[in-house]
Amino acid sequence: MEQQVLELLAATLESAPETRTNAERHLEQLYTNDAFPISLISIASHGSVELPLRQAALLVLKTFVLRTWSPSLDEYQGAATTSDATKDQVRQSLLALATSGDQEHKVVSASSYVVSKIASVDFPDQWPSLLPTLLQLIPRSHENQLHGVLVVLGNLVEDGFDEEQFGKSAVELVKCIYDIATDEGKKLTSRALAISIFRACFDTMELMYQTDKASVRQFMQEASDAWTPFFVNVLKIPLPQVPREEQEDDLGAGSWRGIVALKTQVVKALDKIHRLFPHLLSQHTLSLFSTVWESLQAHVGPYVSLYVTDNQQGRLEDADRLPYTLDFLVIEELDYLQTLFGSVTVKRELDAQLAPEKSVNGVSEGTWVGQVMAILVGYSQITQEDEGLWDFDVNVFLSEETSETANYSPRNACTGLVQKLTKWPVLESLLGYTKKIYRGGPSNARIKEAALFVLKQILDELDSCSAEVNPNFARAYLEYIGLAMNDDDEFLRARGYIVAAKLTTISSAGLLDIVPEYAQQTLNTIGRDESDVVKVSCIRSLQEYLKTLPSSRAREFQVQTVAAISNFLSSQDLSELKESEDLLDTLVETLRDAIMADPSLCLEHPALDVLFTMASYGASSFQTTMLVNEAFESITSSMAAKGPDAYSQLCAKVLPTLTGALDVGDMTSENALSDMAVSLLSSLAEHGPQPLPTNFVATVMPKLYRLLFSSNDFSLNQSATVTIRHLLSRDAEQVFAWQDPATGKGGLEIVLLIIDRLLGPDVDDASAAEVGGLAVELVEKAGAERLGPYLMQLLRIVAVRLSTAEHASFIQNLVLVFARLALTNAKEVLDFLAQVHVEGGAGGTGLEVVLRKWLENSVHFSGYDAIRQNIIALTNIYKLHDERLAHIQVQGDLVMDNSSRVKTRSQSKRTPDRYSIIPVPLKLTKVLISELSNPLSPSTPGLMQNRLSGDSDDEDGEWEDEPDIVDLGNPATTAELMAYADESKWNLHQVDDDTQSYLVEFFKQASTEPDFQTLYQGLTDEEREKLHSMDKQAIQ
Repeated sequence: MEQQVLELLAATLESAPETRTNAERHLEQLYTNDAFPISLISIASHGSVELPLRQAALLVLKTFVLRTWSPSLDEYQGAATTSDATKDQVRQSLLALATSGDQEHKVVSASSYVVSKIASVDFPDQWPSLLPTLLQLIPRSHENQLHGVLVVLGNLVEDGFDEEQFGKSAVELVKCIYDIATDEGKKLTSRALAISIFRACFDTMELMYQTDKASVRQFMQEASDAWTPFFVNVLKIPLPQVPREEQEDDLGAGSWRGIVALKTQVVKALDKIHRLFPHLLSQHTLSLFSTVWESLQAHVGPYVSLYVTDNQQGRLEDADRLPYTLDFLVIEELDYLQTLFGSVTVKRELDAQLAPEKSVNGVSEGTWVGQVMAILVGYSQITQEDEGLWDFDVNVFLSEETSETANYSPRNACTGLVQKLTKWPVLESLLGYTKKIYRGGPSNARIKEAALFVLKQILDELDSCSAEVNPNFARAYLEYIGLAMNDDDEFLRARGYIVAAKLTTISSAGLLDIVPEYAQQTLNTIGRDESDVVKVSCIRSLQEYLKTLPSSRAREFQVQTVAAISNFLSSQDLSELKESEDLLDTLVETLRDAIMADPSLCLEHPALDVLFTMASYGASSFQTTMLVNEAFESITSSMAAKGPDAYSQLCAKVLPTLTGALDVGDMTSENALSDMAVSLLSSLAEHGPQPLPTNFVATVMPKLYRLLFSSNDFSLNQSATVTIRHLLSRDAEQVFAWQDPATGKGGLEIVLLIIDRLLGPDVDDASAAEVGGLAVELVEKAGAERLGPYLMQLLRIVAVRLSTAEHASFIQNLVLVFARLALTNAKEVLDFLAQVHVEGGAGGTGLEVVLRKWLENSVHFSGYDAIRQNIIALTNIYKLHDERLAHIQVQGDLVMDNSSRVKTRSQSKRTPDRYSIIPVPLKLTKVLISELSNPLSPSTPGLMQNRLSGDSDDEDGEWEDEPDIVDLGNPATTAELMAYADESKWNLHQVDDDTQSYLVEFFKQASTEPDFQTLYQGLTDEEREKLHSMDKQAIQ
């Protein structure tokens, strides 16, 4: 079989799609053969086989394991057919390959990944020898073999352990990797890998901490005390000489890559400890701060040499995902320094060092604040790589400028650090350093730009917290900003305009009087500067000016701003705009702010034409679409407020464009363009007068009707459905009077046909999500008399569709059809549903189907109006005391297990949640009680207030602020979020005060009835306490 598998693997690497597909299909057919996985491992183990084929064998093996090994794996697709004996052979052979010392790191990494996947479901029950084997191998492995062992162990710690398994081996495991990390005779990359494993251990220890704080605390403290001195010593190791390009691949002891990789893992580990368990390092905080500070000062020279002066490649990782370039190390150091600035001990020490300077010499760049500013400016310089990217694509420049980028760099890290510093005199200290840069002799444009970049970050932070900006310092900065705005370097010039807009528009800076002058200069530059980077910086800067200028002056700039954007667009290759999302967003945001100055003026200049042009190119972007809708909604509401004539003029201008866009979208099959046009039509209809202008419905309804019967795009279907609902809401008579010229059908029949299609089995939940609202609007506007027999048919279709609905929003939408009717005709609704029969597995009478869906999903409803209507409808149903309801069984309370552990995703898959089964009257009562607010409970805390770092007394005083980033990659965070997911206190389901009062009165009356006393016995203690709390509050 081995030869057959080898030939098939070779075929999967062929360029011909048909050959690849056939080979992959034949490989899948071999899944049932026990010799198949053994053959794959054998091929991957042969050094004589070409590397691509060895990798392909492991890739196929990974897929085989994920699909067939165990139901506990998320990708599992069917019953496992591999025998236990073969599985055992696979485990041993695969582990032997991963720890064999193979020279090909890619083979080791791929095989260890498969080992970790198997271990995640088989360890320790089916594979008890795995961890002992790895721990025994570590001390006696040669260098290449040690690398494989560490890779397997790292994957096991990250993916294969649960808390119980880790707890049994934690002491031995941490001791083994400590011995490797501190052994100077080992390769630096192996030592770095050991530190990475130690860091990964903290994720599991955080989970364990929830159930056994004392033992875990003691273990972590002992581990921390042992590792911290070693960490400090590593941080103090000086970097070797900056390597030449031909030396970059040197991995020997003392090499540049090895030292950087080791230091990076040390800083990452320290930052992880500080974020999760800050008390462990409290006694070392000052020494760690000092060491990291000194490292950053020492590394700024090599960093500038490598990436600012030269153009060496950064952001590099090896095959084991270990970063080994200096920029990664600098990022980690800057982030860790930011963490340390949150320490009260550090703040107290820094305040003490600053106090003498304040009282004697004043603040200057000679203080530690000035030194930090110098560090920030140094690392904020534009690198050669960034300059090349920004020159090539201005969109990349804007994505960096708005921090909407995944390219996290030292420059971005400096921005985060600035936020920790603004309580100290940073503006004054930076001013001294900026003066030195601009006046102290020759200096390049990059460092000048970096100084202004840091100034902009400081101003942003001060402005966000409404802190004062000293007018004297503000005016002093204007000199250097002016020099920048007139410099030959385009990036420095662009930075000058950006900072000028920010500084002059901060009210406390005392520069508002010169805002019009700077705004006009910025507008003029857009038209005459040759650099696109400068132009888009000026366009973006106009947003600050337009928001600050008095409305009368802002209106003066509106026409010029629209013209500037229009001219800029005409100079661009519009076909490339679709790929330039950040550029489009900047243009739309500035145009929106210009429009906001006076939306009613848009009919007098081409603002709408420019807006629609950008909308057509940015239709596929969610952010661009949102901005366009926001701008257009402002225009529409403003024109509607001026009266029917003004609104009619707007319609006359925009309807041809929007309906034309629908035609273009239909012809080119561009759903995004059609969706954008329908969204704008929806805004137009929603804010229109009552009645709508003549022929409004006749213009848009044929387009919407065609779309809803031809498109399967869920977003487009939703938008079109909402638009028709708005048409009914604003002018139902015009809808009913309209007749489709193509079919001869009237408006009422067309709407019924649309609802019928959306509720049909061929339309998914997402596409039909808004049909319930349309059905309700139709019933209310048309009335039972006009609908006639169609009313019962419509409700029957809604009930049947509800039986298969799965999405919460769709279920709410359909349930509200019956809820709205139950507000006035609850008994008739129940009688009708009792006559409806629903086929299928979830079938039964309509009464059973609807009430089950209604009551089981009611607590997830959102929106004040929807919740209010739902509550009143349910109370009306309760008051009927209908005997039929007692015979319908629905899902009750969650059956809790005795474990206090957080349930992970894989555990939930193995043991799904179980619920009690209770009758409808009891469930209805529980639902209504859940809607009662608890007057005795505090307001909902933030999720991170319950982080482990704040649980013990000795941890509360050291850290003033919690981490402001939730690490979603952390298993503990993921488990915590999952544990809170079903808690009502975390969702957005809220009830208004009037509805609360209504509920209180309802329960006061219901509690006097005999039936309620029977239901009371089925309530939980928490539910009973809620009712008692309600009584106590009423007495008070």
